[in-house]
Amino acid sequence: MKKVLLHICCGVCLSYPIDFLRDKGYHVTGFFFNPNIMPKDEYDLRYEALLKIADTKKVSVIHDTGGHDIWKNECGMMHAEREGGARCLKCFGLRLKRTFEFMQSQKYDFFATTLTVSPHKRSEDIFSIAKAIAANKFLEFDFKKNDGFKKTMLQAKEAGIYMQSYCGCGYSRVPAV
Repeated sequence: MKKVLLHICCGVCLSYPIDFLRDKGYHVTGFFFNPNIMPKDEYDLRYEALLKIADTKKVSVIHDTGGHDIWKNECGMMHAEREGGARCLKCFGLRLKRTFEFMQSQKYDFFATTLTVSPHKRSEDIFSIAKAIAANKFLEFDFKKNDGFKKTMLQAKEAGIYMQSYCGCGYSRVPAV
């Protein structure tokens, strides 16, 4: 069975992708690396929601707490960028690169991301970034297809987990933090 390291942006977005990957025959480990999430209370709420879904789905999760300074250095200067613009692309790249590096160091076969389950994110952008990092190791699944977003939202609601109202980056929140 091929091993996949799945970058997880939040608990809400994990539920359907984990089912999808398992149905395809992959052994999945979650990887929570999101130095963009602000403030800390929001980060904690999302991580707790993730743990609840992970427990329900019986998936192990690696929690990488580093990177906020790197994120701030790379993305902070783009605070005025619109949601979905260059700042987001830089942020996706930072998180996917860290996922790939961890995947390599731990000898996983592939990496993927739950970012594609969101209808607010262009999967083509995410695919392009991930393939530039390691095309032969990235699983290009658009989890929002075939009602994936609807399924993940329903599962999250049924599990009673916290559902956020913004992507996580303090700059995308109104008012920004």
